[in-house]
Amino acid sequence: MRRAFEVDVLACPRCGGRLRLVALLEAGDVTARILRHLGLRSDVPAARPARAPPLSSGDESW
Repeated sequence: MRRAFEVDVLACPRCGGRLRLVALLEAGDVTARILRHLGLRSDVPAARPARAPPLSSGDESW
């Protein structure tokens, strides 16, 4: 994300120190259990339809 968006995801937003990865959750049921335990939503949001591509320089017909 740093190269693409110039965002350092491992920088602490409070102190600027370095964060470290402590766990990687791959099992969806485990993740849902943890989220429910924390009182957060665990349902998967509904998919939204794709948006139209941006207009190119020659498509300004409106």
